[in-house]
Amino acid sequence: MTLFSVDRLFLAAPHVKVPPSQTEESPEDKPPEQSDGDKGNDLSISDIVDLQETGFTVRIQPPGTESFELQVSGQLLVAELHQVLMEHEVTCHRTCFSLQLGGTALDSLTELRSIQGIQDGALIKVVEDSYSVRDARLHLRHVRDLLRSLDPADAFNGVNCSSLSYLTFYTRGNKAPEKESVDFRPPEYILPGCKDRLLTPLQPVRDDWKPLQCLRVLTMSSWNPPPGNRKMHGDLMYLNALTMEDKELNITSSTRGFYLNQSTAFNFNPKPAVPTILCHSLVELLNQVSPAFRKTFSALQKKRVQQHPYERIATPFQVFTWIAHQGDHSLDCVRAEETHTSRMGQDEHTAGQSRDWNEELQGCRELPRISLQERLHRERSVFKTNSDFVEAATRGAVAVIDGNVMPLNPGEAPHMQMFIWNNLFFSLGFDISDHYGPIGGNSAAHAAATCDLRGAQAHSSVDTEGLHTLGTAVVDYRGIRVIAQTIVPGLLEKNQEESVVYGSNDYGKTVFTHPRFLELLDKTSKPLRIQRHHVLDHSDSPVELCSGIETKGILGNDGRPYILDLLRTFPPDLNFQNPVTEERREVPEVCQSFGYPRQHRHSLASLRPELIEAFVQHRSYSSSLVLFHVAGTNFMSRWCPRSSSNWKKSREKSREPEEKKKGRRDVTVKACEAVGSVSDSCFDICFNPDVCSPGVRFPSECVAEVQRQRLLLWDAAAFLLSSQIPALKDCLNHAAVPMDGATLTSALHQRGVNVRYLGTLLSELEKMEERGRLSHILSVSEIIIRSAKHIFRTFLQDVEPAAFSAAVSHFLNCLLSSSSCCPDSGSDELLSRRRSRRRRSHGSRVALLTDSVESIDDVIEKHGLQRISLLREIAIKTGIQVQMREYAFESRHRPVFGEEDVVNMFPVVRHLKPTATDATRLVMQAQVAIQQGLLKDGYELISQALTLFSSVCGVLHEDVCMCLRLLGRISYIMGEYADALSHQEKAVMSSERLQGIDHPQTIQDYTHLALYCFASGRPSTSLQLLYRARYLTLLVIGEDHPQVAQLDSMLGLVLHGLMEYELSLKFLQNALTLTSKYHSATSLKHAHSHHLLAAVYESKGEFRLALQHEKEAYSIYKSQVGEDHDSTRESSEYLKSLTQQAVILQKAINHIYSNTPSACIPPPKFPTPSLPTILQQLNLTCGIILIPLSVCVLRQTSKE
Repeated sequence: MTLFSVDRLFLAAPHVKVPPSQTEESPEDKPPEQSDGDKGNDLSISDIVDLQETGFTVRIQPPGTESFELQVSGQLLVAELHQVLMEHEVTCHRTCFSLQLGGTALDSLTELRSIQGIQDGALIKVVEDSYSVRDARLHLRHVRDLLRSLDPADAFNGVNCSSLSYLTFYTRGNKAPEKESVDFRPPEYILPGCKDRLLTPLQPVRDDWKPLQCLRVLTMSSWNPPPGNRKMHGDLMYLNALTMEDKELNITSSTRGFYLNQSTAFNFNPKPAVPTILCHSLVELLNQVSPAFRKTFSALQKKRVQQHPYERIATPFQVFTWIAHQGDHSLDCVRAEETHTSRMGQDEHTAGQSRDWNEELQGCRELPRISLQERLHRERSVFKTNSDFVEAATRGAVAVIDGNVMPLNPGEAPHMQMFIWNNLFFSLGFDISDHYGPIGGNSAAHAAATCDLRGAQAHSSVDTEGLHTLGTAVVDYRGIRVIAQTIVPGLLEKNQEESVVYGSNDYGKTVFTHPRFLELLDKTSKPLRIQRHHVLDHSDSPVELCSGIETKGILGNDGRPYILDLLRTFPPDLNFQNPVTEERREVPEVCQSFGYPRQHRHSLASLRPELIEAFVQHRSYSSSLVLFHVAGTNFMSRWCPRSSSNWKKSREKSREPEEKKKGRRDVTVKACEAVGSVSDSCFDICFNPDVCSPGVRFPSECVAEVQRQRLLLWDAAAFLLSSQIPALKDCLNHAAVPMDGATLTSALHQRGVNVRYLGTLLSELEKMEERGRLSHILSVSEIIIRSAKHIFRTFLQDVEPAAFSAAVSHFLNCLLSSSSCCPDSGSDELLSRRRSRRRRSHGSRVALLTDSVESIDDVIEKHGLQRISLLREIAIKTGIQVQMREYAFESRHRPVFGEEDVVNMFPVVRHLKPTATDATRLVMQAQVAIQQGLLKDGYELISQALTLFSSVCGVLHEDVCMCLRLLGRISYIMGEYADALSHQEKAVMSSERLQGIDHPQTIQDYTHLALYCFASGRPSTSLQLLYRARYLTLLVIGEDHPQVAQLDSMLGLVLHGLMEYELSLKFLQNALTLTSKYHSATSLKHAHSHHLLAAVYESKGEFRLALQHEKEAYSIYKSQVGEDHDSTRESSEYLKSLTQQAVILQKAINHIYSNTPSACIPPPKFPTPSLPTILQQLNLTCGIILIPLSVCVLRQTSKE
């Protein structure tokens, strides 16, 4: 017997979409030829298998120690092996070495499998190299990282791509065996009904944890740099160290290694100290001169090696935490040195050399992409370079706002200044020279940055060969938006007006076109559904374009064609205009009924690509129905996806009489015209992005087509209101359960709904009869937080740097505090400014509230919001980091936040997200296979995708995490619980490191891991994981949410299995209440909750209550699925069993009270819960339905 699963997890699409599909062509065209990708498909699979199977073992021989074995992969580069050895326990203290095989040095950019003589068991020697100044600095940085490898300070401070993970605190931290003697009761703040929302458990600390300090001080000496005569002896730099024995050390870093010199704080004597100890590694030297260092470093190494690799590996992009402990500030020479070099625009890895970011990015994109290996190498290079670019752009943007970069135009107003730093161009999100005046001024300038980024992402996804876009990142920091871009070669040497050969720089007054850009953009316009169209230039001559008129084409000095300003990549949203100029007769009735069109701050509002695809599919389906009724079923093959068989049929039909052909052509033309297709021979909907652009003029012969395009845009806008917003009612079925602003935004975007429609969504929810079941949709809180974010941005722009803490804490008090009093001033300098800010903030505070109330308390009371959740949301959206402590929000006598509570402000970064396209296609194929019940095939495909994603993006990436999550679920369904546990543990740690320890996806992953732990026979660990998931859920959204109902049902089941009946009842009763609210009192989930309670009451021997709940369950099953359904019959049998047990118990009680000697009545047996039964109920609670299939059915499915 095999198990088939119906599981919602497999319906989720991967994070990165494959490039948009090409527009369908007419079946009368040439037969479809196999693309290069299709031809190489079989080869690709074999290549992937090769990638998975080319692992082997080598022996590593470090100098002075015994050799050790190391498992490596064939596609591993020698440079990556070098990095692996720098992390290995035996060789971690070495950085400056080369690798040799058979006496020959290995090239760092060579793959291991391509090295001649490499084989299983080969001996690779680690050979010490001479140091340079750069090598010495990198060595010092690495030693610093080793000494602080267990310190979470870097994760709190958001540096070195460190982030937090606490999974092992709950899986390894509990060393006690799975015994009944363990106290399973959770802390009070986790129990149902508790209103306290504590913050300190968010970042738990082990009881036995204590920091391991190896040195008191390690810093650069004041004797640096070495004088000329000492450079002749090989001196590179000098260090000072203070050991735990309070012994001061003066260390020389030379080309040969490290040794103690005879210098003191006031006397320079660089000669070696006696006895002379020369070590190639700084750690080796400190081991010899300080016993305390040797002992502590050894203990630190043991703890570091015990960490899971997913806890140590750096993330590709920096993750910031919104709350942190404010630790002591310690001496750190590496941090001080890096801060100095970063302000100078240098990189510690390149020793003052600036990288040419544009050349690196464009060079990576130009790499060959024919074979799988070439595509992987290209995508890996693009991903790595983009990650480095984003890191540099973020540091540069922070340096610009902090005032550490000299502007190119220092004479201009601050908001008009531009900057160049580290070969990157930085501009601010303000309207410079009234450039955005016609479309909304500063509001348009602010929105243009994200519109341009989305356009660049769309063109990067299509990935047209020969067309180049700039590396782009948008950074919001301290209320100011900074746009970081790579520099087009030669653009700064002349005016941009002189460089533009395509598009317009002045909203259509002058328009240019270029055949090279037309050819390239024509390839992208089809998948992006952009219509090729004509506009008039300054001389009233028609000019052909394949993009929005603001898109500029520039030929760089390197000969590459670049496109910039991709603001109009997606069609405009006519529901939001600036100003409103539409005639009412053009506006569909649907839009008018919702109160559209509305005045918007700018005219860059556009429709999302998800909406465009949904709209096109809707039109395609509608047109297919029309054709079906008009022309019959034989015509439908014309509108189906092309294949060889369809083409052969169409060739056979070509022999039909001309009259029938002409009739079909007439029907096609009418259908194409009805749906707005740009072609009259096939279904092809495209949009003209310029129909609403200010200043754009069209030729007279195009007026009718432009009007059709306007009507098509109105149809799309009406489709959003009439179809997509009502589609959000699937939250009633809990297909989407948003828990915070990020997940709500994602749910909206998946349906193509922009966040600016939140007000409309809220109004629609208020009209619904079942609005109580949708109260978990966080429309009100998201509207409040987004409004507060806009006010906060403008509020912070005028605050002087010395008053940031005071200003931010005051704003948080105005937003979240119940107190009307203000904190005392920290100094006279800040007094007047803070008073003025207070007046301004109080005035804005009332304006941001959506209800006709006077205080935030009324809004929170009316809508059941949580202040701690609002604090988390505003902090994440604006980059605020607050101190880890418990905040008394309800206090009316003192403000909640003080200046010391604002620990830091971080940049909020948006950037391009390249990924592995081959892997994404494999995931989509796997999802199809799994939905057909082919679990093993799906498992293999996802395993191959995991290999490709890991090869391109590294092991810490959202797509890798998604693959691990799916592999864990399939393994669990197939009964491979150990594999499921292993995959899911990695997925949880990845989610914590990449998205945050309190992200809703992390909570979901904790829940799945708890299920797999229980199935693996670890109920105690499962319980701790569920407690953690419930605590995080309470912190993020509170107790009134459907996710809490699922968690409480699972907690009740696990506690039932551990025979903690009273605790189990608490959670199950709360789950029953929430299920009744969110799934209705007649739903099957409500019946299931009643059944779970009945089982616990049965185990307690309270058969009256058990019967009461099971009767409720039976009545629901009977009314919903009928008497013949399995669930109804099982409930009926269970009722009979409960009745019999109740009768036996009553007889026993009567016998005891009667005191009459008679035949012995056996005492009643209270059934103890069986773990398989509990596991089955847990599966049902998590939405996993296991259906037994016979062998013949499975064979038939495989054949199909």
